[in-house]
Parts: sequence; C-alpha cells; structure tokens
Amino acid sequence: MQARSTVTVEAIYEATFQVLLAVGGPDRLTTTRVAERAGVSVGTLYQYFPNKQSLLLSALKKHLDRVVSAVELACRRNHGQQVSTMIESVVEAFVDAKMERSDISMALYATAVGVQEGALVNKAGKRARAAMASMLATAPNTKFADLPFTSLMLFSAMGGATRAVLEAGSSPRMVRLLRKQLVLLCRGFLMSVAAQA
Repeated sequence: MQARSTVTVEAIYEATFQVLLAVGGPDRLTTTRVAERAGVSVGTLYQYFPNKQSLLLSALKKHLDRVVSAVELACRRNHGQQVSTMIESVVEAFVDAKMERSDISMALYATAVGVQEGALVNKAGKRARAAMASMLATAPNTKFADLPFTSLMLFSAMGGATRAVLEAGSSPRMVRLLRKQLVLLCRGFLMSVAAQA
C-alpha cells in the first residue's frame, strides 16, 4: 500500500510539472488537468493534496529539498578542504541539482511568488547557507570575518546566475560556461573577503 501511494504521489508531482510547463504557469494549472495527466481521479489527487495551493507548495518544497540536500552533502564532504576545492564541489552540486531537471526548475520559478512559497524558499536558503558557513569555517589557513553574510552572498550568486542561464534557455554550451565561470566568480569573491590565518 505504501509503495503504491509513493508511486501515485510521484506521478502527481511529475504531472504537476508537465502541466505547469504546458499551460504556461500556475494560474492556468488546475487539479483536474494534473489528475488527467497523472492518470488518476481528481478524488485520488485530493487524498494527497486537498487543493491546488497545497499541491504547488508540496511540489516546490520537494524541489527545494532536493537542491538543498545536494548542497548540504557537498558541504559535508568538503570540510577541511582548500577553499577552491570547496567551491568547485558546491557549485557543481548546486548546478547539477538545478539542471538535472531544468524544466522543473523553470516551471517552479513562476510558483514561488506568494507568502507561503517565499517562506519555503527562505527556509531552504537558510539551510544551504548554514551548510556553506559550516564548511567555510573549516577551511585551512583561511578565516572569514562574517560567515553568515559571506554565505548569503555566495548562495545568492549561485542562485541568481543559475536562474539567469535557465531563463536564457540553458543550452549545453551555456551550462558548461555557467559551471566554469560560476566557480571563478565564487572563488574570486571568497578570496577577496578571506583573511589568511
């Protein structure tokens, strides 16, 4: 029973992303369209998500959790490494998570506009920034005067640049350049604010 529920919920999420892309955003998405695309009844959809808002919030949370978990894992794996190694790993993890399903990333940008959605985005950002600050604190022979602000700037640069590339079409060439140049950008920023211990 649990396995079937998981498969049903995953089908509903995938259908939500497909409908968001097909209809051009959350305003035109309906639970009826999502249920049809998922191959379930509207009643089944409502067993898991009582309304359209809860469905969109849950889909956004699932996506944010996946991206932030990738960043947190990269940060944990790089404690004690040189700053340049840290940055390469974290940027790679972030870009990979966003580009793995760039269609989902794009579809969800339009949904993250309300108060509840903003709260989810802020909570995810705090998690990612805390992981980066914890990692940067372990950099050998390097200190940062204000780790929370440094991590805020770092995460903002990663998010803003990646979103710009997604919105510009995210061709394979653009994604390759994003990976390379975002590492240079973040590394240059960190080196400019770091103090040698």
